[in-house]
Amino acid sequence: MKSIGEALHEMLPHFRPLPAERVGLAAALGRFVACELRARHDLPPFDNSAMDGYALAFSAPLAPGDLLPVTGQARAGSPASQPLSPGEAARIFTGAPLPDGADTVLIQENTEPVEDDGSRIRVTHVPLKRGQHVRSRGSDVRADEPLLPAGQQLGPGEIALLAGQGFASVDVHARPRVAIVATGDELRDVGQGAEPGTVVNTNAYSLAAQVQEAGGIPWVLPPFPDDLEAITRGLTDASVGADVVVSAGGVSVGDFDLVGKAFARADVKTHFWKVAMKPGKPVLFGTLRDTPIVGLPGNPVSATVTFELFVRPGLQQMAGSRRPFRATATIELAHDHRHAPGRVELARAQLAYAPDHAAPPRATLHSSQGSGSLRSMCDVHALVILPAEREVFEAGERLQAVVLPAGHSQARHPFGGGNG
Repeated sequence: MKSIGEALHEMLPHFRPLPAERVGLAAALGRFVACELRARHDLPPFDNSAMDGYALAFSAPLAPGDLLPVTGQARAGSPASQPLSPGEAARIFTGAPLPDGADTVLIQENTEPVEDDGSRIRVTHVPLKRGQHVRSRGSDVRADEPLLPAGQQLGPGEIALLAGQGFASVDVHARPRVAIVATGDELRDVGQGAEPGTVVNTNAYSLAAQVQEAGGIPWVLPPFPDDLEAITRGLTDASVGADVVVSAGGVSVGDFDLVGKAFARADVKTHFWKVAMKPGKPVLFGTLRDTPIVGLPGNPVSATVTFELFVRPGLQQMAGSRRPFRATATIELAHDHRHAPGRVELARAQLAYAPDHAAPPRATLHSSQGSGSLRSMCDVHALVILPAEREVFEAGERLQAVVLPAGHSQARHPFGGGNG
């Protein structure tokens, strides 16, 4: 039986980054850049004003009461028509190109008009430094310098940067297509009549959601009956049409746990079976013609947690991520807790942060840590890592946790003033 770390070390090399495909910039959110991108031009492309005010050629320190003639105007999209001479100023607005001869902007708040027609201004506040309130050409990005590295995930900021550089499309890694297979005679779909002894195939829906969240494309197949030939044929066919196959159920030791036998019959190379963890010990991993096949337990919590730990980083890696793992954080237990030693436990928890974030978040473990509780997977902020050799954990003790997306959100803003 492998440790979690050993299992990941064995699995991840088989989740190779997929080839590149070109997508429009508007469809690139969340995707991973396939190759290094370099800047096409300077950004800003010209010297421009960072404030509303007056452009001038800085020649000597100004003093309160100094008068300056205003000889032109520049606004965004419409530069000044004539160059400036020393001692002159041009009305300028934020984002406008600096007139020829200008190198500094005197902000509007530090002036007052002298003439009703705006032809002269008086300086009211100083000092002023050369280059003040000017965004110089190339101060943000220089042409041909590295822009984004391969493997960078594209968020709103990266997309804005690419748009500013004129990238209408971008090469990103393809999204992995994931076949989702559940096994069991007892499974029925949502909306089907509830026959005695049957349960809804919830794993198909939760795993499809997890695949989407991980950047993959879910391909949900009808559930396979507890029949060795059907499971063997289904896994083989799924491996042809998918980049990854994920099954749920049939990986334990019961008479109808047939996925392991189907691996052997389909010539799947089995790399390991069972991981020393709770929930989710009977994880099965193999490859068929280089296609990773992951057999997850059928209990819904076990399937969700083992997908999170083993499949998600693999899919992120296939999609091109340089950082395929969730962030971890130090947490502080809010209460005493006991667990059966022998295997690492990933305990579902909610986090509460101190207002000033001066201390680690306090983790309250869900009262039900059973592997069949659907409710216990709702609004989970973190998976607290309970070491295998320990039995008793005390309130206030600090442990490590895998932080899930819900753990990064909160109900109140951190800026004070009002109720938030």
